[in-house]
Amino acid sequence: MQNILLPILSVLLGYAFVLILKPTQNKNLKLLLAFSGAFLLSITVFNFLPEVYAQSNEYVGLFIMIGILMQIILEFFSKGAEHGHVHLDKSETNFPWLLFISLSIHSVLEGIPIHNHSSLLIGIIIHKLPVAIILATFFFASQLPKAKIVFFLVLFALMTPFGVLLSENFTFIQNYYYEISAIVIGIFLHISTTILFESNEDHKFNITKLITIIAAIAIAYFV
Repeated sequence: MQNILLPILSVLLGYAFVLILKPTQNKNLKLLLAFSGAFLLSITVFNFLPEVYAQSNEYVGLFIMIGILMQIILEFFSKGAEHGHVHLDKSETNFPWLLFISLSIHSVLEGIPIHNHSSLLIGIIIHKLPVAIILATFFFASQLPKAKIVFFLVLFALMTPFGVLLSENFTFIQNYYYEISAIVIGIFLHISTTILFESNEDHKFNITKLITIIAAIAIAYFV
């Protein structure tokens, strides 16, 4: 049940954070993004990647590269929202379907391997929180009606649990679990490394971000 509830709560918490506190300072959010990127990358490398390589076939590397390429294509439509960027027209009042569809594909896929990895669940929750905050912040600053904002964020929150349900109930996904997991690894590798590079202004580390990243790696190692 926690595989269903916790990803939803992570997105709703991000929405509530923006709704109540209305943050204007993005320095701490960049640190949270850096932590989430380092944590997700570490969980992938320490736990997720070795298991898939051990259980899968010789084509696992190909599927990982497919995941990286898929995420690049998805970001063409999402404008990088998965790693903390939203480059949409704030005067737009129509529902951002391309953003929603690309984020939904990403979220459904990341939900598929969760039931086998409790540490991966933690990584996804930590990853979703700053993304939800950034999305909510952008939408509240835009002219998008509040009903559409809530609709978008609620559906977005449901996509990862939907991936969990698919993985538990569809034989096709179970039969190709490791191939799909390899694609998810590629997605995570692209997102997490992009976050780490983009969370540093002028691509330079300051001591606070460096400590944040080291702390995330250390925590992920012991989770």
